[in-house]
Amino acid sequence: MTADTLADIWTAPLQPQYATVRHLVGVDGGGTGTRVRLCDRYGRLLGQGQAGPSALGQGVDQAWCHIQEAVQEAAGQAGLATLVLAETAIGLGLSGAGVVAQAQAFVARQPGYAHLELVNDGTTTVLGAHAGQPGGVIAAGTGTVGEALRSDGSLVCVSGWGWIGGDEGSGAWLGIQAMRVAQKAMDGRAAAGPLARAVWAAAGARHALDRDAVSAWVAKAGQHAYAQLAPLVFEQAQADPAAQALVEAAVGELEALALALDPTQQLPLSLAGSVAQRLGALFSGNIRARCVSPQGDSADGALRLVRGALSDSR
Repeated sequence: MTADTLADIWTAPLQPQYATVRHLVGVDGGGTGTRVRLCDRYGRLLGQGQAGPSALGQGVDQAWCHIQEAVQEAAGQAGLATLVLAETAIGLGLSGAGVVAQAQAFVARQPGYAHLELVNDGTTTVLGAHAGQPGGVIAAGTGTVGEALRSDGSLVCVSGWGWIGGDEGSGAWLGIQAMRVAQKAMDGRAAAGPLARAVWAAAGARHALDRDAVSAWVAKAGQHAYAQLAPLVFEQAQADPAAQALVEAAVGELEALALALDPTQQLPLSLAGSVAQRLGALFSGNIRARCVSPQGDSADGALRLVRGALSDSR
């Protein structure tokens, strides 16, 4: 993989074995939803679709179900009653694709596409944001990952270790921290401020001592549920020092990610995901100065990835 290859692939001829490929599908799949873009082999957009989450950590079968649902919606927009998979190549940027066992299980269940390219969603976000040219992306939404394409064509990944023990600065991470604030307040280990009370209510607690409701919420909560608590942190930040401290901690985590991603502090950076975009204005000097608007998104990057794989110029 080189930056030049991924920057200029749409006019390159296809490898002979892919001469019958007519359509390309680009997939951006995460913990909260799936977005699909369908185009012809020259990059002309034909249709788009959306469906539920396709993060591999939430299940391979669920991922394929939601991907195919979104693909069908895109095909319908394109006026195609049926998308012939044997004439379609698919590129996917999916959360959890860096876990080898999950990726292998996913590929083993592919329903018949002519060609499949699978990478982490951070990689496709980089390719889309900088149109295949060197640059980095800090992606923080439900989860967190940082990736960069360097001028030598190498890719580097930072964070993205998963919501249980990593993904610092993400929506799920903020939600976990917020729940800890709420639990300490319910125990009397900390003051019960606006954030704690908001989390209690979100967990279904009917009063300040409704420990059973909070315990039941925690027992069944997953990544998506915790990420839904993150907006409460932002909503209460001005009124509650505990919420403001979490916002500042999240900024610090994403800045540390940016520095690890590019120690030279030279690459342009794009921000992806609701949390990163919300926190970007709070970044310090050099990091904020290098932030640029993305030229495309993860689905665009997935299309660029798969088209490059089919190209004779690869």
